[in-house]
Amino acid sequence: MTGISYFRPTQARIDLDAIRKNIAKLRQHLHTNVDIIAVVKANAYGHGDVEVSKAALQAGATTLAVATPEEALHIREAIQDVPILILGAVPVGFVPYAAKYHITLTVFSAEWIEEAQRSYEELTERVLVHLKVDSGMGRIGVRTELELQKLASIVEQSTLFDIDGIFTHFATADDEDTAYYIQQKEIFMQLVASLPTKPRIVHAANTAASLVKENVQFDAVRFGISMYGLAPSPYVEQHLPFALTPAMTLATQLVHVKRIKRGESVGYGAAYHAVEEEEWIGTLPIGYADGLRRALSGQDVLIGGQRVKIIGKVCMDQTMIKLPKKMTVGEEVILIGKQQNDEILMQEWADKLQTIVYEIPCMLTARIARVYRP
Repeated sequence: MTGISYFRPTQARIDLDAIRKNIAKLRQHLHTNVDIIAVVKANAYGHGDVEVSKAALQAGATTLAVATPEEALHIREAIQDVPILILGAVPVGFVPYAAKYHITLTVFSAEWIEEAQRSYEELTERVLVHLKVDSGMGRIGVRTELELQKLASIVEQSTLFDIDGIFTHFATADDEDTAYYIQQKEIFMQLVASLPTKPRIVHAANTAASLVKENVQFDAVRFGISMYGLAPSPYVEQHLPFALTPAMTLATQLVHVKRIKRGESVGYGAAYHAVEEEEWIGTLPIGYADGLRRALSGQDVLIGGQRVKIIGKVCMDQTMIKLPKKMTVGEEVILIGKQQNDEILMQEWADKLQTIVYEIPCMLTARIARVYRP
């Protein structure tokens, strides 16, 4: 209806070159024969799955990994001829789509394979699968040599599936204490060794393991959170083999500026009251419907290179900040990212919300436009 792409000034600006740089640095860190599986689930951790996937492939990733069938199909519509692995469980009803669109599935149940074989034995296109080992994460996967051998045997006997890989997931790779990680690694290696034939691709290292653990690269690593320039944990951040470049800046603009007097209130519940003789208040067009949680009241933002605070209660669509002086409508405000000599990291939000940094980009909703810088 119009040639203008975005009206609202609230944007998540995605630096695709930062993503390419993070992957290129990982590539230098890995052994030469180790592939990179770019994890682009959850809309590429909120960064935009298709654009991020293209950048990752340009930087040397060879496979894309997602969590759900819908994510796989969305990416496949835009990107062909690249392996896409679904890391999570899928319903049997998705098998024909996996065959048609060449999507690799994770399998961990002999019963699931048998049901798929009964339901779709007429399919002529075979589906690649990766066997999932639960070495201690406690989510999905086989747990014993017998279970794995049975699963592999049933897959090999089927007319629908071919084994392409095997993998596990570490629960504590981002911790300093390595005891449980080592236990998981040993269990996984023992189960892989129990197979009569090693699958083409063995992978176990998540982001943390690929960065700070040794002898676990195998045939490929799964690169997720740090592809976006974020460390998996404070421990990993202190031991990074290379510097990471954050890819996202969350920005908006002042849409209104007003002066209030001592005692006047701002926002729902009149939660904020001016304590100075006069105060300047700015309104931002972003709220909890965008992922700016109400618990972020009191969080810093950047305007004019200075830190100022969110005041009152975050509204659904708008948020107020206390300004150091009268400022101009349209002035840029940075909620996450750099402005002049200061930077607000996603980890600040995570600390205030008492959560992990992974949750921060994922909770920014689709209402925020993703704007890409090549």
